[in-house]
Amino acid sequence: MRKLVFLAAIALTGVSGLSACSQQESADQAQQQVQAPVAKPTDPNDSAGWKKYLVEQVKQHMQGVNTRPYMYYVPGGDSDDAVSQRQNQLDNVSDVVARTVLPGNMMAFGGPDSAKTADLIVAAFKNAQPGSFKGVVVLFVGDAADQQRVADALKPSAAEFRFAQM
Repeated sequence: MRKLVFLAAIALTGVSGLSACSQQESADQAQQQVQAPVAKPTDPNDSAGWKKYLVEQVKQHMQGVNTRPYMYYVPGGDSDDAVSQRQNQLDNVSDVVARTVLPGNMMAFGGPDSAKTADLIVAAFKNAQPGSFKGVVVLFVGDAADQQRVADALKPSAAEFRFAQM
């Protein structure tokens, strides 16, 4: 009888150990699935897809950032709704720029229309105080054609400019 109890205990321990290995493998597989890169959306009207894409780009450029980033999705299109959303976003960003942001933070901008995103950044930073963004990272997710004008607009503020090609 003792041998039977002893063998049952060993079997139970073995099964527990194997199930723990299986759970670890499942967790590893889930982690790999989570880390799969998000592809750039092909539909400019897919706001949810573009926001996920922006989050993925921000994650890749977080070095030196100590806090949660400020992410600004800039909608594309010329509908009244899109124009209104961009104006609201410009007002919001302009207020943040006027108050400045503490060093170690990040402001990230992206959307389906690189030119409209660049326009928003340029307009928001036109009145930034010289040197007021020293130690702040500004990430622009856009096209190379818009990279230089955004960099030029940010230069007086002393922000650390980072660019991610769409």
